[in-house]
Amino acid sequence: MRKKIVAGNWKMNTTVPEGIELAKAVVERSASVPSDVKLIIAVPFTHLYPVAEVVKGSAVSLSAENCADREKGAYTGEVSAAMLASVNCEYTILGHSERRQYYGETDEKLVEKVKLALACGLKVILCVGENLAEREAGRHFEVCTAQIQNVLYQFTAEDMKNIVVAYEPVWAIGTGKTASSAQAEEIHACIRKVLADKFGAQVAEETSILYGGSCKPSNAKELFSQPDIDGGLIGGAALKADDFIAIAQSY
Repeated sequence: MRKKIVAGNWKMNTTVPEGIELAKAVVERSASVPSDVKLIIAVPFTHLYPVAEVVKGSAVSLSAENCADREKGAYTGEVSAAMLASVNCEYTILGHSERRQYYGETDEKLVEKVKLALACGLKVILCVGENLAEREAGRHFEVCTAQIQNVLYQFTAEDMKNIVVAYEPVWAIGTGKTASSAQAEEIHACIRKVLADKFGAQVAEETSILYGGSCKPSNAKELFSQPDIDGGLIGGAALKADDFIAIAQSY
């Protein structure tokens, strides 16, 4: 059975004191979430150390939102995978659409990031997805397939035990457009097939694939009922503990 996962990506939101309070609220409410649903909160770098103390011993796992593509050295402003591991981070998000769009992250760079994260004992949530122009051109399957092949095909079936995939329909985030549960499911099924083509059916069936396109309490149950959607990578709704927990309770 693959893991059901609800991961909250806080992005560049909350001050450290606000983040501590939000993390405390998530931990306090986590007992109301089904025991087979893994809760993860991905917080800004400044928050990692104090939030690690908040979630210690709880059912909530800690993730970073990114990591560097270099092991160490003169890379001012970067944060390495080893640094994340040293503050008891369990996961890191890599390849988020905002990193690709605003900071020019390439698949080649992501290969290096994934390698370093895995080498430091971190689990990876790798994001893939098409933008509006690609969707309207009918290239969504092609784009997602290429992103999976360019990055994950460089790794082994053993590595895949520590990798989660998150599908982001970039065109449905903040555009007023929405992805239906059927549209989300067909891409998730495509991603699973692309994984099976490289790693075999068992690895594909064991890999959790999350939906990352404006998932909220009102649509989570329908999305999570789809056979290839194993949870969500939650943005705005993760900034309210009640909404975040309500999404996890949709299972």
